[in-house]
Amino acid sequence: MRSGPRLLALVGISLGYFMVLLDMTVLSVAEPDLATSLHTSVAGLQWATTGYTVVFGALLLSAGAIADRYGARRVFRAGVLVFGVGSLLSALAPTLALLIALRAVLGAAGAACVPSSMAMITRLYPEPSERGRAVAAWAAISGAAVAAGPLAGGALVDAAGWRAIFLINVPIAMLVLALSAGRWVRCPRGDRRIDWAAQVAAMLVLALLTDALVAVGARAWGHAAGSGAAMVLAAVVFAVLERRSAAPALDPDLLRSRGVRAGLAAGAAVNFALNGSLFVLPLLLQTDRHLSAAATGLAFLPLTLPFVLNPPLVGRIAARVGPRPPILTGMTLLALGGAMLGWMIWARAGYVWLACGLLLAGLGVSFVLPVLVSAIISAAPAGTAGAASGLLNAVRQAGATLGVATMGAVVGLGTVTGPATALLLAALVCAAAGSWFALAAPRQP
Repeated sequence: MRSGPRLLALVGISLGYFMVLLDMTVLSVAEPDLATSLHTSVAGLQWATTGYTVVFGALLLSAGAIADRYGARRVFRAGVLVFGVGSLLSALAPTLALLIALRAVLGAAGAACVPSSMAMITRLYPEPSERGRAVAAWAAISGAAVAAGPLAGGALVDAAGWRAIFLINVPIAMLVLALSAGRWVRCPRGDRRIDWAAQVAAMLVLALLTDALVAVGARAWGHAAGSGAAMVLAAVVFAVLERRSAAPALDPDLLRSRGVRAGLAAGAAVNFALNGSLFVLPLLLQTDRHLSAAATGLAFLPLTLPFVLNPPLVGRIAARVGPRPPILTGMTLLALGGAMLGWMIWARAGYVWLACGLLLAGLGVSFVLPVLVSAIISAAPAGTAGAASGLLNAVRQAGATLGVATMGAVVGLGTVTGPATALLLAALVCAAAGSWFALAAPRQP
C-alpha cells in the first residue's frame, strides 16, 4: 500500500483513540457548570465521571477478544459511530441520570476502539520497524488528548457551557469514520470465545465498589453498607465464573508473577492519582480560588504538558537502563507532587506553589506510563503479552474510577481540608505502589 493512504489511515486510528482519551479529561473543568445546570452534588459529579470509566475499564478485559471475534476494523468503526452519536445525545441530556447512562454507553464504545485500533495498526504496518514508528505516532497523537482535555474543555465551557464538551466529539467521530472508510486493511473474524457472564460480573464489582465509595462521601452509611455487601457478592460470583470459564477474562498465569502484580499496582496508582486530581482540583480552583473554566484549563498545563514532551526522553532512558528506573523515578515524583499539592492547598499557598506540585506530578506520570507496558510484558510468562497489555489497561481504568470515587468522597471534609487530604491520599497510594514495585519488579540483567 502507498504511504499516503496508510498515513491517513493511521491518523484516523490515532484520532479515534484521541477522542476516547479526551473524554476522560475534558469533563474535569466543566464540573461546576454541570453541577449548577443539572442541580447535582459532588456525588452526582462523581457518577458523571465514573459512569464512563467503570464500563470502559471493565469492558477492556474482553475488548481484545471482541475485536478478534468480530473483526477489529468492524468493531473500531462501530465504536466510533456509537461514540459520536452518544456524545451528541450527552450534549442534549436534560437530566443527570440520563447523562450518566449515556456516559456508560460512551465507555463501552471507547473500550471497543482501543484494542481494535492496535490490531489495525499491526495489519497496516506488518514490518516491525515501520510498526514501531506507527505506534509511536499513535501514542503521541492520542496522548495529546490528556494535555488538550482541560485546556479545550475550559475554553468550550466558558464559551458555550458544559454541553459543548460533548459536541466537540461529533466532528472528530465523523472525521475518523471518513479516514477509516477505505478497504485499506482487512481484519477477518475469528472464533475466540467471550464469557459475557463474567464480563457483566466484573462491571458490577467495579460499579458497586464505586457506588459504596460515593455513598461514604455523602455520609449515606446504610447505602454504603448495602453496596459494599452487594460488591462482595458480585466479586464471589465473578471468581466462580472465572474458575469455571473456558475463556477467563483474567489470565491466572499472569497474576502469579510478582512483577506483573507490582506493575499493575503501579498503573492503578498512577491513574488513581491522575484522574482523582483532575476531579478534585477544578472544584477547588473554580469554587475556592474563583478561576474561570478557561483559566482552570490553563492552570493544569504544568501537569499535562509533560505527557506530550517527556515520553521521547523516557523512551531513550528505558532503552539504555530498562523500564525499572524510569518507573521508580516517576512513582517518586508522583508521590512528592501529591504531597506538595496537598500541603500547599492546606497552607492556602499561591498558584506558583501549586504549579510546582502539578509539574512534579506531571513529570511522574510521563516517566511511568510510556514504559509500564514494557515492564509488565517483561515480567509476564511467555505467550501472554497481549493479555498482559489488555489487563494493564483495564486495571488502570479501574484505578481511575476508584481515584475519582475515593478522592471525591474525601472532598466532603471541607472546602480546603477535603482537597488537601485527597491529594495527600493520592501521594500515599503512589508511595505504596512505588515501594511494592521496587521490591517486586525484576532488575535489568
